[in-house]
Amino acid sequence: MTMLLRCPGRFTVSRFVRGAVFALMLCPGLAAAQDLAWFEQGRPSPQARQAVELLAAAAAHGLDPQDYAVGALQQALAQAATGPWPDPASVEFIETTLTRAMQRYLQDVHGGRIDPRQLRQRYEPVRREAFDAAATLQAALAARRLAEAAREAAPRMPLYDRLREALASYRALGEPEAWRVPLPPLPAARRGATGKVEPGQSWAGLAPLAQRLVVLGDMAAGVIDEGRYSGNLVDGVKAFQRRHGLADDGVIGKATWKQLQIRPADRVRQIELALERLRWTPLMQGPRMVVINIPEFVLRAYEVQDGRIGVAQQMKVIVGKALDTRTPLFDADLRFIEFSPYWNVPPSIARGETLPRLRRDPAYFEREGFEFVAPDGRIDTTLTGANLDALQAGRLRIRQRPGERNALGKIKFVFPNNEHIYLHHTPSIALFARDRRDFSHGCIRVEQPVELAQFVLQGMPEWTRERIVEAMDRGESATLRVATPVRVLIAYGTALVRDGRVHFYDDIYGQDRVLDAALRQVSQQRRTSN
Repeated sequence: MTMLLRCPGRFTVSRFVRGAVFALMLCPGLAAAQDLAWFEQGRPSPQARQAVELLAAAAAHGLDPQDYAVGALQQALAQAATGPWPDPASVEFIETTLTRAMQRYLQDVHGGRIDPRQLRQRYEPVRREAFDAAATLQAALAARRLAEAAREAAPRMPLYDRLREALASYRALGEPEAWRVPLPPLPAARRGATGKVEPGQSWAGLAPLAQRLVVLGDMAAGVIDEGRYSGNLVDGVKAFQRRHGLADDGVIGKATWKQLQIRPADRVRQIELALERLRWTPLMQGPRMVVINIPEFVLRAYEVQDGRIGVAQQMKVIVGKALDTRTPLFDADLRFIEFSPYWNVPPSIARGETLPRLRRDPAYFEREGFEFVAPDGRIDTTLTGANLDALQAGRLRIRQRPGERNALGKIKFVFPNNEHIYLHHTPSIALFARDRRDFSHGCIRVEQPVELAQFVLQGMPEWTRERIVEAMDRGESATLRVATPVRVLIAYGTALVRDGRVHFYDDIYGQDRVLDAALRQVSQQRRTSN
């Protein structure tokens, strides 16, 4: 049977079913499809097959292959490669869908699927050339280096690569038998019992506990004493606790028991969320950087030496309370250090906490070293009812003088921002011994302020450790401008790899839940539009 195909502005040609390719060559508007990198001699090219393979393997980056119409593309390519010569509609579908999918994939791998500002994370745009996914794809196809371009689009940092390895390892665990047998509840707390499982005690959950620790790599397989919690089993629990931000005392309490309940499949999602964050978190924009990871309660100071990123300082931090005064996520330049700082009490704290305390306990004013400050800068060190009323009305503000009881301690690190957040020392050093350290009103307290100051002031050799300590102890407020500002990043990651092991932390601010919901919504929208 003869079919007719009319090319605009040309002539009508006859063709049989397999004559579609001949017709494509005669029609200028369609013949261009033959020059596309996705097709060679009327069939899908090796680069087209390679592109679909990359999309199908998107899960290795924590992405969802179905966001890129992988199923439809695989089917279309198979038909185009082995069936009748592809008709114009098939060519157009493959060309359009594959091009759009690859551009989206490269953009997602490079910068993530979510704008962090949607999640109230006020990161400045990364200081680098804008990433053009379309241009990147075009150049890669022209040079026949599609796989290399995909690798280069991903974040170039060791942590990202290690998290991808951890993701593959946890995916390989599947649904282990060890989680099909539930861990029994902890012993009830009663007279003579703590409600915990301590070394030397008996517990019905020792066998399934050992199975889970072996699967997770925290304990080698072997014989255990099922009558007593002891030996290698205790060591395995300690290793597990270290990887989950818990005190490694070997005691199985509520927090450890809760972490042991979490299935590997849930950890897979946790790692996927961590990878997504890394794709849009602005890391290492200069030779030195300070990063605070909120869920981990840890600050790390990074520097680049001989082309490699290393940790110069690491210390515990105290962050904002999860309930009502969460530390915001953003990045800014650390530009000033204040020695023996005043604490200008924020109005919300002054009215909500300080003022009621002063009305109940007037001696608190002198004991803590407070003073009132008028709008014109006048200082009043007397506590009167009129001053308290003026504070309530906002006509006066209150601040704490430098000293041993000052809430900011002896040093403050200032990175100007609209959130009024800064790093500072604290006299309440006992809180650093806690496992969970969200106690502040939003600002971040650092465990080792002298060491952090040394890191920040590296470009100012006249500021020796001795001089820093002397300035902190002087008791007179003084501000120092940092010669070379250091970028400070307040980040949020509940999964990371340290010393070759993956570590997990509680989602204390619920950010993982928010990100997970946002990503699922993106996937739903994409699949609807594919």
